[in-house]
Amino acid sequence: MPSYTVTVATGSQWFAGTDDYIYLSLVGSAGCSEKHLLDKPFYNDFERGAIDSYNVVVDDELGDIQLIRIEKRKYWFHDDWYLKYITLKTPCGDYIEFPCYRWISGESEIVLRDGRAKLACDDQIHILKHHRRKELETRQKQYRWMEWNPGFPLSIDAKCHKDLPRDIQFDSEKGVDFVLNYSKAMENLFINRFMHMFQSSWSDFSDFEKIFCRISNTISEQVMNHWQEDLMFGYQFLNGCNPVLIQRCMKLPENLPVTTEMVECSLERQLTLEQEIELGNIFIVDFKLLDGIDVNKTDPCTLQFLAAPICLLYKNLANKIVPIAIQLKQVPGDENPIFLPSDAKYDWLLAKIWVRSSDFHVHQTVTHLLRTHLVSEVFGIALYRQLPAVHPIFKLLVAHVRFTIAINTKAREQLICEHGLFDKAIKARGMDNTEDIPYYFYRDDGLLVWEAIRAFTAEVVDIYYESDQVVEGDPELQNFVNDIYVYGMRGKKASGFPESMKTKEKLSEYLTVVIFTASAQHAAVNFGQYDWSSWIPNAPPTMRAPPPTVKGVVTIEQIVDMLPDRGRSCWHLGAVWALSQFQDNELFLGMYPEEHFIETPVKEAMARFRKNLDSIVSVIAERNKNKKLQYYYLSPDRIPNSVAI
Repeated sequence: MPSYTVTVATGSQWFAGTDDYIYLSLVGSAGCSEKHLLDKPFYNDFERGAIDSYNVVVDDELGDIQLIRIEKRKYWFHDDWYLKYITLKTPCGDYIEFPCYRWISGESEIVLRDGRAKLACDDQIHILKHHRRKELETRQKQYRWMEWNPGFPLSIDAKCHKDLPRDIQFDSEKGVDFVLNYSKAMENLFINRFMHMFQSSWSDFSDFEKIFCRISNTISEQVMNHWQEDLMFGYQFLNGCNPVLIQRCMKLPENLPVTTEMVECSLERQLTLEQEIELGNIFIVDFKLLDGIDVNKTDPCTLQFLAAPICLLYKNLANKIVPIAIQLKQVPGDENPIFLPSDAKYDWLLAKIWVRSSDFHVHQTVTHLLRTHLVSEVFGIALYRQLPAVHPIFKLLVAHVRFTIAINTKAREQLICEHGLFDKAIKARGMDNTEDIPYYFYRDDGLLVWEAIRAFTAEVVDIYYESDQVVEGDPELQNFVNDIYVYGMRGKKASGFPESMKTKEKLSEYLTVVIFTASAQHAAVNFGQYDWSSWIPNAPPTMRAPPPTVKGVVTIEQIVDMLPDRGRSCWHLGAVWALSQFQDNELFLGMYPEEHFIETPVKEAMARFRKNLDSIVSVIAERNKNKKLQYYYLSPDRIPNSVAI
């Protein structure tokens, strides 16, 4: 009688093993086998990290194996099991791989196809078409869209983490890390003793050092030592946590009445302001998004204030960016003065602090939360709703949505647009000229990573799509793209996302956006938060007095009283520490330990992708040599695969 060797791999994460009964059935072109219990006498099957082999004898020839059915039945109590993959050795000696990488919960069954990626048009056999359709029907019941807040992209329909489908929940160890990181921060930074001191102000700027963790030669120490300097202020718009707001000023906005006379002491080329604008030497950051926003009123004991400043910057003769004018409100007037470097020291310093505080708010809510976390969640939900596990695009993207829905659900439970191609976005802001603006490392490194991802996705698209017609005729791909547009982006053309996909080139660009957003863009705006925001005066998360309406009266004591109190400062410091830490089991860009793809051409493309990324690591490391302010957030060995923190 025909005999098959079945090899079963159990996951290595916590609680991945099971003591439940596991049954296997084989479905072939010539028939189906009986249900076989996978069990070896006097042996503990399916332990965490184990690879177990079993001999399965069937009565009749089954023909080509099309599906494997796995059933789990309760032994003593409900016991989830994480199945990585099954390998089948046929009577002819052939090996067939069946990737799974899923949790099997309770008393249930899953049906697996072999690991070859297939488009819908490739499946001509009824049983495979039915399996494909059934998988999506089941997933669409599990992954439902929900409006979290009006105006935001739709999110997953789950009130808390435990309501999520098991396959996208945190591993136990990941969840524990997420919960403990903040507590670890409190302990590591020795700031627990200040946590109860809400409403208690610091004495002066140096007083903030009591909660500041000094590590020699780090960026955070450089910030502490130089945060009051105009060069450090300007540098952060290029390479700090929020390097996406600065743009070349083509014309002064009507609501910013700056004149040459006001700023002539800052213009080093002896030209008028209008001439400097024509030469491309003037830049602007406008926080009009914050205008009219209600402040946080969760604490009735502390009034909090926001501003919506406009900051004008200048590229000096050393090609460095420095501020030359700041207006703290959007509407000009007598009680909205334009602050200048020539003003009194503390007037100018306070104006810059207000800009840094505004930058912190836009960074957290728009750059970080909306444009990486929430957009990546949209990709993840649409992926599970519209692409079966056998689809090549599912196999390509699943690693890049790992834990994203879980971390966002945790954030909605406990804490708490427009999007274009990277190079086009840089160019649209007038920031693309590397000779003209030579110290914009976010741009330089981002373009390298973008191109590496684009080359990789283009290879994968070429392998599975013979022509543009195949792209346009792929119903599952079109549903995926449409789901993102209709539900995630609320059907808004201004989002920049298409309703459908028509060409291979556009598909490659689209996949690059998905992967870049979830990996590189998130790394660029997340993992530098402790570096740039741990020195509280450089990134105040709240201001406790309104913006000044006149010049010449502010004192250092008033500035310190405006900054966050001791309790909030400690909370902020712990938060940015926790957010800036990599996880112990982090997977970085180019790592694909779950082998969803089994085909050699794709594995070779992955190897080339990793080689390209390695070369970028070397380029960035060489550039950073001997630099006091190193930029490393977009070094691929520091870019996690997905938004998971």
